[in-house]
Amino acid sequence: MKHVYTVVMPIRWGDMDAMGHVNNTVYFQYLEQARIEWFASLGRGGKDANGQGPVIINAHMTFLKQLRYPGDIECRVYAGQLGRTSFETRMEIRRTDLPDVVWAEGGAKVVWCDYTQEKSVPVPAEIRAIIEG
Repeated sequence: MKHVYTVVMPIRWGDMDAMGHVNNTVYFQYLEQARIEWFASLGRGGKDANGQGPVIINAHMTFLKQLRYPGDIECRVYAGQLGRTSFETRMEIRRTDLPDVVWAEGGAKVVWCDYTQEKSVPVPAEIRAIIEG
């Protein structure tokens, strides 16, 4: 897997649940935000002029340590296992004040899709070049 993007974002008070830590579902939102920001940085923030863009067909997460408010996290995005129409992403969540500790790790399989036809299409050349490069 190749490191392709890093984003820093705040842990928000509303991210926490009744147990006093960041709710498990919010970790997936952090990964989604990082993935969307990576795509946006490539000019691929959503559906393109041809009606094509990314869809997630599965996602997973391993919770290693409990995150709590306040603080900032760094989400590192990695990409690899490139196929014709898909690739895997892996992500690490770290606190910026403890950057050597991984608090959670997860990932998702991304399939490039024609939204109108609801079928997979080849991964765009510029994304393919980044992952292969």
